[in-house]
Amino acid sequence: MTTGKLSFTPFEDVNEILGVLLQEIRDVLVDQFVGMYLHGSLAIGDFIPDTSDIDYLVVTESKISARCLASLMTMHSRIGSLDSKWSSELEGSYIPRDAVRRYNPADCRHPRIERGETLRIESHDSDWVIQRHIIYHHGVVIAGPPPKDLIDPVLPDDVRQAVLDLLWWWELQLDDTTHIQGSGYRTYAILTMCRILYTLEYGTVATKPAAALWAEDSLGERWSNLIERALRWRSGKAIADLDEVMAFIQFTLDRAGHTGETSDRGNRSVGTEDGQE
Repeated sequence: MTTGKLSFTPFEDVNEILGVLLQEIRDVLVDQFVGMYLHGSLAIGDFIPDTSDIDYLVVTESKISARCLASLMTMHSRIGSLDSKWSSELEGSYIPRDAVRRYNPADCRHPRIERGETLRIESHDSDWVIQRHIIYHHGVVIAGPPPKDLIDPVLPDDVRQAVLDLLWWWELQLDDTTHIQGSGYRTYAILTMCRILYTLEYGTVATKPAAALWAEDSLGERWSNLIERALRWRSGKAIADLDEVMAFIQFTLDRAGHTGETSDRGNRSVGTEDGQE
């Protein structure tokens, strides 16, 4: 795998796979290609090479054809076989120009690939209100026009509501703790609760470390040690007891005023980007 020197991110091996991916996508989409943008941890600034994946958005001129979708699937299979640690750590969405401008629950099914999986049509639910907000303010341009030319501003109350709409998934974890058995995911859960509370307070998105430091200062001694341990966690080390993590999730649900009644239970999952073992 060889490309010219690129500097999309501070990580040389990430830049290399992005250069290959960009060229492959352009070769498939041709005139349908509008732009490619990084979001998630690479955009907001809390990317951790050991645990993070590569989140990207491709904007197309219109909905792609079945033939083009098949070509993209073949392309992703080819990318997945490359000799790179990142070849199976890609999470990307292909959204038409008119649909990317603002969230429309009636038009939210678009091609998406998740880490270790195949490209398929999936619902891009209210989490994509948050992703649009991140791309609008922090998106890394791989190719194409500035994100603000393609996406309308996302109002603070819309970001807050998007977070509230996703709380049902975390409520489910209190009944089925499968996801939060591993120390990596427990760490992710703790830091995500901090980000949720930060977003509800300020109507914007912060990095996990920034939100955690805010939460340590704002939530009091009851949670400060738990948050500190999550900030210092490294792969392979022990983290908080399950009961502590569940209590912090419940605290977040209570503080957010979560009633267990939301309109956005279509998401396959929430919070699968970082922190898993």
